[in-house]
Amino acid sequence: MKPFSSKVIERIPVFIISGFLGSGKTTLLNRLLSHAPKSAVIINEFGIAPIDQQLLRDHKVPLSTLVGGCLCCQVKGSLTPLLKNLRMAWDSGDSPFERVIIETSGVANPEPVLDILLRERWLVKRYSLQGVISTVSAIMDEDHFDYFPEAQAQLAWADTVVMTQTDLASAQQIERMNTRLDQLAPAATRLTVVQGEIGPNALLNFPKKIRRLPDAERPDLPDHGFSSITLQLEAPMPWERLQSALLYLTMHYKQLVRLKGLVYISGQEQPWLVQGTAGKLYPPTQLPSRSSDDGIGRLVFISKGEITGMTEAILTQLRMI
Repeated sequence: MKPFSSKVIERIPVFIISGFLGSGKTTLLNRLLSHAPKSAVIINEFGIAPIDQQLLRDHKVPLSTLVGGCLCCQVKGSLTPLLKNLRMAWDSGDSPFERVIIETSGVANPEPVLDILLRERWLVKRYSLQGVISTVSAIMDEDHFDYFPEAQAQLAWADTVVMTQTDLASAQQIERMNTRLDQLAPAATRLTVVQGEIGPNALLNFPKKIRRLPDAERPDLPDHGFSSITLQLEAPMPWERLQSALLYLTMHYKQLVRLKGLVYISGQEQPWLVQGTAGKLYPPTQLPSRSSDDGIGRLVFISKGEITGMTEAILTQLRMI
């Protein structure tokens, strides 16, 4: 009889980056990849046009996107086969990487993702969940925590909370946010970053801990009630016109919680990244040109509930109809 042998399967570390809309998840990931380039990345975007991946365009990493819904509900079933394909590529040596980083959408509850990583046997044998990193903006309206249960869940499951945009916040705003974090994430490690700058060791070295499993009998999460509109801009337009239209929308539609897009401006060859949250439009970022750029601008608007006439209002403001 042959002696029994058991081959030890090497497990790939997995990190989850969560956080509410506009809290700086992709900016943090972008900086992190500069220090930890041997990473495979999975990005989940609520809208149907993948915008966040454009921030990562300078990194040569295995990158997968799941669009058109959240990992915790609409596209939850896509995560397991994607992780299996990544693992098989890793086993074959075709795609060398040292870790997997999953960035959830800004309206996702991380609990179902944890459920997949901690309960599905095939994945458990081949992946090792290291921790959940949740970003929170120092200038975020505190009412969001009461109005959006997803924002609370993102912090409740966090091992590390990263406070972002402190350079835009007053001392009073930072103090109030820290007080709220004492309530919502008292056991989490707390870090502060500006423009995503942080050492990888501080972010990726998690202490060993006993993790509570999600409820095995947990029913599917109810629909968030968020909606998205995606708009294509076939031709460049003057920045003043686009800025005026976006400012109008952020100020007059309180249900609009996030806008982001890659646009082309008259007289400029490089695409511009535009971002905004409820009541705020941030300065645009110019991105380097790439051969794959098609010259078509794309804007994504995410709102709480459907806004009647929103599409027509956007087009009117852009003077396209």
